[in-house]
Amino acid sequence: MTSKMKTEASNLKYIKAKNRVEKLKEFYNHLAIYMIVNTIITGFKLSNNLDSWASFKNDLFSIDVLSVWTIWGLVLLIHFISLTYGQGWEERKIEELMNKELSKNNKN
Repeated sequence: MTSKMKTEASNLKYIKAKNRVEKLKEFYNHLAIYMIVNTIITGFKLSNNLDSWASFKNDLFSIDVLSVWTIWGLVLLIHFISLTYGQGWEERKIEELMNKELSKNNKN
Protein backbone atom coordinates (compact mmCIF):
# COMPACT_ATOMS: atom_id res chain seq x y z
CA MET A 1 0.00 0.00 0.00
CA THR A 2 1.44 3.34 -1.02
CA SER A 3 1.75 6.27 1.33
CA LYS A 4 -0.96 8.14 -0.60
CA MET A 5 -3.39 5.24 -0.16
CA LYS A 6 -2.56 5.03 3.56
CA THR A 7 -3.23 8.73 3.92
CA GLU A 8 -6.51 8.43 2.02
CA ALA A 9 -7.57 5.43 4.13
CA SER A 10 -6.66 7.33 7.28
CA ASN A 11 -8.67 10.33 6.10
CA LEU A 12 -11.62 8.06 5.31
CA LYS A 13 -11.51 6.57 8.82
CA TYR A 14 -11.35 10.06 10.32
CA ILE A 15 -14.33 11.26 8.27
CA LYS A 16 -16.35 8.18 9.26
CA ALA A 17 -15.50 8.65 12.93
CA LYS A 18 -16.35 12.35 12.77
CA ASN A 19 -19.73 11.62 11.16
CA ARG A 20 -20.46 9.00 13.80
CA VAL A 21 -19.65 11.45 16.60
CA GLU A 22 -21.89 14.09 15.02
CA LYS A 23 -24.79 11.64 14.85
CA LEU A 24 -24.23 10.59 18.47
CA LYS A 25 -24.13 14.24 19.51
CA GLU A 26 -27.46 14.84 17.74
CA PHE A 27 -28.98 11.87 19.56
CA TYR A 28 -27.74 13.01 22.97
CA ASN A 29 -29.07 16.52 22.30
CA HIS A 30 -32.42 14.98 21.34
CA LEU A 31 -32.40 12.93 24.55
CA ALA A 32 -31.57 15.97 26.70
CA ILE A 33 -34.32 18.05 25.08
CA TYR A 34 -36.76 15.16 25.57
CA MET A 35 -35.99 14.97 29.29
CA ILE A 36 -36.04 18.72 29.91
CA VAL A 37 -39.16 19.57 27.90
CA ASN A 38 -41.17 16.60 29.16
CA THR A 39 -40.20 17.34 32.76
CA ILE A 40 -41.36 20.96 32.35
CA ILE A 41 -44.62 19.90 30.65
CA THR A 42 -45.28 17.34 33.39
CA GLY A 43 -44.49 19.92 36.07
CA PHE A 44 -47.02 22.36 34.61
CA LYS A 45 -49.69 19.68 34.33
CA LEU A 46 -49.12 18.53 37.92
CA SER A 47 -48.75 21.95 39.52
CA ASN A 48 -52.52 22.39 39.86
CA ASN A 49 -52.96 19.16 41.81
CA LEU A 50 -50.61 19.44 44.72
CA ASP A 51 -53.47 19.29 47.29
CA SER A 52 -52.99 15.65 48.17
CA TRP A 53 -50.74 12.74 47.37
CA ALA A 54 -53.63 10.80 45.82
CA SER A 55 -54.55 13.54 43.33
CA PHE A 56 -50.87 14.09 42.50
CA LYS A 57 -50.34 10.38 41.90
CA ASN A 58 -53.51 10.07 39.80
CA ASP A 59 -52.47 12.96 37.60
CA LEU A 60 -48.88 11.77 37.32
CA PHE A 61 -50.01 8.45 35.89
CA SER A 62 -52.85 9.87 33.79
CA ILE A 63 -53.00 9.36 30.05
CA ASP A 64 -52.59 13.10 29.60
CA VAL A 65 -49.12 13.08 31.16
CA LEU A 66 -47.93 9.66 30.04
CA SER A 67 -48.95 10.13 26.41
CA VAL A 68 -46.44 12.94 25.89
CA TRP A 69 -43.60 10.88 27.37
CA THR A 70 -44.64 7.77 25.44
CA ILE A 71 -45.13 9.28 21.98
CA TRP A 72 -41.95 11.32 22.07
CA GLY A 73 -40.18 8.36 23.66
CA LEU A 74 -41.12 6.21 20.68
CA VAL A 75 -39.70 8.85 18.33
CA LEU A 76 -36.52 8.87 20.43
CA LEU A 77 -36.37 5.07 20.26
CA ILE A 78 -36.66 5.18 16.46
CA HIS A 79 -33.86 7.74 16.40
CA PHE A 80 -31.71 5.44 18.55
CA ILE A 81 -32.46 2.36 16.43
CA SER A 82 -31.65 4.21 13.21
CA LEU A 83 -28.40 5.42 14.77
CA THR A 84 -27.42 1.99 16.03
CA TYR A 85 -28.60 -0.36 13.28
CA GLY A 86 -28.94 1.95 10.30
CA GLN A 87 -25.32 2.97 10.62
CA GLY A 88 -23.95 -0.26 9.14
CA TRP A 89 -25.72 0.21 5.82
CA GLU A 90 -24.69 3.85 5.63
CA GLU A 91 -21.05 3.08 6.41
CA ARG A 92 -20.91 0.29 3.83
CA LYS A 93 -22.38 2.59 1.16
CA ILE A 94 -19.94 5.41 2.02
CA GLU A 95 -17.03 2.97 1.89
CA GLU A 96 -18.20 1.61 -1.46
CA LEU A 97 -18.47 5.10 -2.96
CA MET A 98 -15.15 6.19 -1.49
CA ASN A 99 -13.43 3.07 -2.88
CA LYS A 100 -14.86 3.81 -6.33
CA GLU A 101 -13.59 7.36 -6.08
CA LEU A 102 -10.17 6.21 -4.86
CA SER A 103 -9.86 3.68 -7.68
CA LYS A 104 -10.74 6.40 -10.22
CA ASN A 105 -8.09 8.68 -8.76
CA ASN A 106 -5.47 5.92 -8.78
CA LYS A 107 -6.13 5.15 -12.47
CA ASN A 108 -5.52 8.79 -13.43
